Amino acid sequence: MSEHRSVDSARLTQLLDRQEILDCLYRISRAIDRFDREQFLSAYHTDAVIDAGSLVGPPGEVYDKGAELHEHGQLSTLHNLLNHYCEIDGDSAHTETYFFYHGLNRDGSNWVGGGRYLDRLERREGLWKVAFRYTIMEWSGAVEGSQVPLFQNIPDLQANGRPSRTPDDPSYTRPLINRRAMSAPVDVRNLSRPKSS
Repeated sequence: MSEHRSVDSARLTQLLDRQEILDCLYRISRAIDRFDREQFLSAYHTDAVIDAGSLVGPPGEVYDKGAELHEHGQLSTLHNLLNHYCEIDGDSAHTETYFFYHGLNRDGSNWVGGGRYLDRLERREGLWKVAFRYTIMEWSGAVEGSQVPLFQNIPDLQANGRPSRTPDDPSYTRPLINRRAMSAPVDVRNLSRPKSS
């Protein structure tokens, strides 16, 4: 019976480690999209190195240049994490995480891309953080934009909060509660796709 418990305990420890590692990677993507420097840095060891195309350096410098790049070029960004592979060996882990990127450019065009983050993480003082990140771009391109009818011409659309690339974003609101009146269009099918121009 004790052997079974020790196997279960080891499996539980590995699952908790995997979740902490994934949470660490999620913090990075959220921090980039919300311009949250403190949250970004919380996912990296202070001596970490990031290789992101033209940007190679320590977390603080890469964050500052990346934020400047996205502030200048995009109105909003979404760094979505997809498939995730994780190998843990004691206090070290290697991960491969697919990503899909979307940026709404300041000129109204859309920039999309996909690739992979290869990360080496280390657990130090009980915390998993990235020690080295290598970003691989697999593809990118432009996509024509169109408005989603379900979100057009609504006077109180942002009563629950205005999207922001700062901690003023509704995702930081606690508690998050509804401030909009209940509503549903009579014929929602009219909103099922963008109108042709």
